[in-house]
Amino acid sequence: MSSSIKLFLAFAVLVIVAVYLFFQLVPQTADTLYVNGRIYTMNTANTVAEALAVQGDRIIAVGSTAEIQKKIKAKNVVDLQGKTVFPGLIDAHGHMMSLGVATLTVDLVGVSSEAEAAARVKDRVDQSQSERWIRGRGWDQNRWQSKKFPTHEVLDNVAPNNPVLLSRVDGHAVWVNKRALEIAEITKETPDPDGGKIVRDAQGNPTGVFVDNAMRLVGKFLPPLSDEEATQAMNLAVQECLKYGITTVHDMGVDAKEIELYQHLIDNNQFPFRVYAVIGGSGATWSQYIGTDSSGIKKQQLIGYGGNKLWVKAIKLYIDGALGSRGAALLEPYSDDPENRGLTVTSEEALRKTIDEALQHGFQVCTHAIGDRGNHIVLNTYEAALKAHPVKDHRLRDEHAQVLYANDIPRFKQLGVIPSMQPTHCTSDMYWAEARLGPTRVLGAYAWRSLLETGVVIAGGSDFPVEHANPMFGIYAAVTRQDQQGKPQNADDVRAGFQVSQEGIKDPSAFDGGWYASQKMTREEAIRSFTSWAAYAGFQENLLGSLEKGKLADFIILNKDIMTVQPLEIVNTVVERTFVGGKEVHNVSVHEGAK
Repeated sequence: MSSSIKLFLAFAVLVIVAVYLFFQLVPQTADTLYVNGRIYTMNTANTVAEALAVQGDRIIAVGSTAEIQKKIKAKNVVDLQGKTVFPGLIDAHGHMMSLGVATLTVDLVGVSSEAEAAARVKDRVDQSQSERWIRGRGWDQNRWQSKKFPTHEVLDNVAPNNPVLLSRVDGHAVWVNKRALEIAEITKETPDPDGGKIVRDAQGNPTGVFVDNAMRLVGKFLPPLSDEEATQAMNLAVQECLKYGITTVHDMGVDAKEIELYQHLIDNNQFPFRVYAVIGGSGATWSQYIGTDSSGIKKQQLIGYGGNKLWVKAIKLYIDGALGSRGAALLEPYSDDPENRGLTVTSEEALRKTIDEALQHGFQVCTHAIGDRGNHIVLNTYEAALKAHPVKDHRLRDEHAQVLYANDIPRFKQLGVIPSMQPTHCTSDMYWAEARLGPTRVLGAYAWRSLLETGVVIAGGSDFPVEHANPMFGIYAAVTRQDQQGKPQNADDVRAGFQVSQEGIKDPSAFDGGWYASQKMTREEAIRSFTSWAAYAGFQENLLGSLEKGKLADFIILNKDIMTVQPLEIVNTVVERTFVGGKEVHNVSVHEGAK
C-alpha cells in the first residue's frame, strides 16, 4: 500500500473520530424535553423511561432524565413531575363521521324503554320543522323490560308529520315511524331483501324495524348531510377522540366524500389527527381506487398523506349482522330463537371477488364477522384467496371475530389473519350473550386469551359510536371482563343479573373474577392492543404505537398510572394532555376552564 493511501486512510479515520466526538460532546438540539416522568414506551422490550426529546414531529431520544439532559439541549423543558406517559392511543375500529353525527342527532344510548326513546324524539320534533327527518341512534331493546323490538306506533304518537329514523346501538337495525314507511312505500307486500329482514307483526305488516340489508329500503330516503354539517360532525369527532387520548383511528367504511373531506381539512391545516381510512365496500369509491377515472388515470393508494395524517389502503367488507339484533350468522340456530341462524349479508362469491381484487391491487381487507358461521366463511374465503394470490405480508383482518368455532381459533395464526376486536362489546353483550349462544358455544365468544395463546396479536378498538369512544373503558373491559360496577365477581352475580341458557350455569367457577374470566388480557396486552398492536394492524409500526427514536411524537399524559392502579380506577383515568406530532392538541385544564 502506498504512503499516500495510508495517509488518506489515517486522515479519514481522524475525521470519523472527530465527528463522533463532536456529536458526543456537543449537545443535540430539540424543541422540547419532557423529563421526570414515568414513560411507558411500549417498545418490544417494554422499557419504562423517564424522559423523551421531541424535534419537529419526531421523537429524537428516549431515556433517563440525566442521560437526555446531558445529550440534548432544548428550547423548552417540561417537568412531568412523575406523571404517566403512554403512546397516543389507536382505535383500530371506529366510525368517525358516525361519531360526529351522533352529537347532532337524538341520543338514545341507555334509554330504558320505548316510551323514553319516544320522549327524546318528541323533544327534537318540537324544535324541528314539519316533514324534516329526525335522526337518532343508540337504542337497545335488550336494556328494556320487554326485550322486544319496538314498533312504529310509539313514534307515530310523537311524530305524526316528521319522518323518523333511529339506528340501533350496533348500527345493524333501524326503527322508523309510519311517516317514514309511507315515504319509502313499505307495505305488507314489500319482500325482505337478500341479507335483510323486515320485522313484521302476526298479520305480516311491517312493525317499523328493519335489520341489516333491509335498512337500505328506508335509509336511502334519508337526506345526506350538507358540506357544512359534515365538516362540523368531523371536527366534533376529532375533538372527542383527542379528549380520550386517541391520536389515530382506523375509520371503518369511508366513501369518497369523507376522504375528500379529510384531505380538505389536512390541506387547510385543520386536522390535528391521523386516520387510517378503510373504504366502505365494493362500490363507487372502491372502483375509483382500483380502476381508472374518465381520463384514464389510475387512482393510487394514499400513504401518509399530508405529513402522515391520512392513509387509504384498505377496504371494509361484511359477511353478517350483529348478535344483539340476531343477525350474526351462526352455524347452529340461536338458542333463544330456534328458527333463526342469522343473516349473511354478502354472498361468498361476491366476498371472494373483492378480496381477490384487493390482494391484486395491494389493499388490505378488513371483514366484519360476528357469528361463528360468519367467521368460518371469512377464514375459508381468505384461505382460498391467499392460495390464488400468495401475498406475503397481507395482514388480512377479521373485524370483531366475536363468536368463534373452536377449530377456527388456531387458523388466525396459520393464515396470518389479525383479529380486530372491541373489548367493550364483551361487557355490553355479556348480560344476554349466553342466552343467544348457549353454554357451549359461548366459550368461543370474545375469546381473547384463546386467540393470544396461538401467537396472534389483537388490534383493539371500540366500534364507536356503537360503544363509548374512551379507550380506558376498553382497556378496563379487557383486563376485568366486568362492567363498571365490578360485576360479575362470581356466579351469584350472573344468576341475579344475566340471561343464561336454559341449561343453567354449567361451571360456576368460570365467573370468579369476571365473565368467563379465563379469557382476560393482561394490562400490557390490553394497552398494546390500543398502541403497538393496533399500529401493526395498519402497517404503521415503524411510525406509531410506541415511543422510540425516529417515530412520530404522538403521546398522552395521564393523571393515573393505568399499569398499577386498581382496575376500576382505569375507568376514571383522565387524559390530561394529548400530543400529535409533538404539538399539544388537547389539554384538560383548558377544556375545563371553557365549561
